Amino acid sequence: MSKRNKNTEIKNDTVTFTAKDFLPTTRADMDERGWDYCDVILVSGDAYIDSPFIGVAVVGRILERMGYRVGIIGQPDIKSADDISRLGEPHLYWGVSGGSVDSMVSNYTATKKFRNSDDYTAGGKNNKRPDRALSVYCNLIRQHFKNTVPLVLGGIEASLRRVTHYDYWSDKLKKPILFDSKADILIYGMGEIALEQLTKALDEKKDYTNIRGVCYIAKEPKLEYHQLPSHEECLQNKEKYIDLFDLFYDNNDPISANGLCQKIDTRYLIQNPPCDYLNEDEMDANSNLPFTRELHPYYAKDGKVKCLETIKFSIMTHHGCWGECNFCAIGVHQGRTIRTRSEENILKEAKDFNSYKDYKGIISDVGGPTANMYGYECNKKLKLGTCDHQRCVDATHLCKSMKVDHSRNINLLRQVRAVDGVRKAFVASGVRYDLITADKKHGYEYLKEMVKHHISGQMKVAPEHTEQHVLELMGKPNKQTLVDFKKMYDQLNKEEGKEQFLTYYLIAAHPGCEEKDMHELKRFTTDELHMNPEQAQVFTPTPSTYSAVMYYTEMDPKTRKKIFVEKDTKRKEKQKQIVVAKESFSSGFAS
Repeated sequence: MSKRNKNTEIKNDTVTFTAKDFLPTTRADMDERGWDYCDVILVSGDAYIDSPFIGVAVVGRILERMGYRVGIIGQPDIKSADDISRLGEPHLYWGVSGGSVDSMVSNYTATKKFRNSDDYTAGGKNNKRPDRALSVYCNLIRQHFKNTVPLVLGGIEASLRRVTHYDYWSDKLKKPILFDSKADILIYGMGEIALEQLTKALDEKKDYTNIRGVCYIAKEPKLEYHQLPSHEECLQNKEKYIDLFDLFYDNNDPISANGLCQKIDTRYLIQNPPCDYLNEDEMDANSNLPFTRELHPYYAKDGKVKCLETIKFSIMTHHGCWGECNFCAIGVHQGRTIRTRSEENILKEAKDFNSYKDYKGIISDVGGPTANMYGYECNKKLKLGTCDHQRCVDATHLCKSMKVDHSRNINLLRQVRAVDGVRKAFVASGVRYDLITADKKHGYEYLKEMVKHHISGQMKVAPEHTEQHVLELMGKPNKQTLVDFKKMYDQLNKEEGKEQFLTYYLIAAHPGCEEKDMHELKRFTTDELHMNPEQAQVFTPTPSTYSAVMYYTEMDPKTRKKIFVEKDTKRKEKQKQIVVAKESFSSGFAS
């Protein structure tokens, strides 16, 4: 924390926060500041959690730093005007987000059962986030504020639904979210620079249509941009949808991307090229924003939010991931280029935890989307942008241009452990074990640091499957890499005199996976890994992933050949039960 509001009470070298330390969420909060209006009002599917891990809070703090009056309304009641109108009408725009998770993913399991709990809702009960939150909130605003200022969409639900996309819950292709929500503008990706530029443009009443990182609707096409297959073409021809997604996926890098244009009925979606990534100084500056890391008192009266148990004393070291798992949308949303914070800034954050009275010296996580991508990148990518049709890593190899180097990460972890007050600093973010085995200079040393200092009893890795044809469709490394890693892990635990285990994330019913593949996965875990998996998740086709494209088209996007896709809910569950069954492997399983 870099600064405090004047009314923060300091007691015994710890900080006690009041409502004034947050952005306003009630009229009383505004009155205390002497405000009669907000420039921007942010509406979110989450309760207001003032954390650097919560996108809406980051947006609010960035705008506050720019000098704007910002209010936040978390989880407004959609059946009345009480919540949505409690801060009045903003002068510049409404910023609308579905929250930290796509609302449909948040509300439903992979088998479309309603989830009873919500980690971002005070009290934990899932009764505050509507399905298709973006469209619902936009309708709510327009219902109670006629001819209002622009509605600007942001967050992961908007970002991943910005072009024609497959929607698993309705089992059909849906139009870009700007059309369904009837919003005016969309900021996609992390969008920090686009946010600042768009806000200034709207404040100064200037044209925003050339700002990088935004989408909008136009009456005419932008012919200098890539022309995506129209929504109608995608509905009529599944291969056209694959064409669309290929172009969409290959144009997400600020250096190499062109803009995109897609015809939707008689109008056009315009997606400008991505905004620039933040540099290290800018990453540090955003990390220094005065987050309280608490739930606003207005929401706290309803109970705690579970997510704070893990994110309150966690440190985000970087943005981006070039792992490109086909079932994951991080690369499309955060980008495939790593942007890091400086060691000095990370260490300052770790030291600042000591000012919290409930800090016990335990840092829950030091990591990012993939923890061991901190501190290195491909020089070619940094100059030319991401490669089209060539991945940094896939099921068969790591690109020779990507020089994996864990040395900076090792030094960071050692420095974090040395910070005064730190008793334990865990690395709970995902770790790519194939990068550890690929780093012949520092991989063993990095894993030794992890085994000795940064895990507690078990380390979680994500092979997801073992059968090569399924791994290739997933974009995951081959099973021999897992075997090699396990040998290294077991040897290090033996050397350190520790009994720590590996647990495995596994996916059932991914496109290309049949029951016989799950039987073989079960055999492998029993015979090769010497364990019985206790959990596996049924695959969910989330928007803006290649795996969702496979699920919808029943084709391999690379070859356009037909693949098996399990779509029956009971048989999906059966695939899961095969691998988590308690009985040991027997020769009766199919191979």
